[in-house]
Amino acid sequence: MQKDNCIFCKIAKHEVPSHKVFENDEVLAFLDLSQVTKGHTLVIPKQHADHVYDLSVEDAQSVFAVVPEISRALQKETQAAGINILSNTGKVAGQSVSHFHIHLIPRHDKHDGFGAKWEVHNEDYTAEELAILANSISTHL
Repeated sequence: MQKDNCIFCKIAKHEVPSHKVFENDEVLAFLDLSQVTKGHTLVIPKQHADHVYDLSVEDAQSVFAVVPEISRALQKETQAAGINILSNTGKVAGQSVSHFHIHLIPRHDKHDGFGAKWEVHNEDYTAEELAILANSISTHL
């Protein structure tokens, strides 16, 4: 179901212009208006889903199936040394548009405008605690 007030739904329906990179019946990829690096592309399902939690299996398959192809095209065009593939789910994770999307950010060097840094807390968890956590998570699948 499309949402009337969703900018990405409007882009998917071609009601709002975009700089399209790829399109098929289920997926649209277009340049992000806020380019972190040259070629920064967003990949969205045309079917609205607020978060990754809300994606149908079919829409997830459709989106993730085209990510390698689009990434290869970005690499060829931009001559990027690498690419960051990320998705933010929820405001606390940095999601600013409530329509699931994947960012493809071509990378040239560590000082090209994008940074992702986290602190590792290996010492906070024993192997036993990690085993219990993994088992507990898997009970929800």
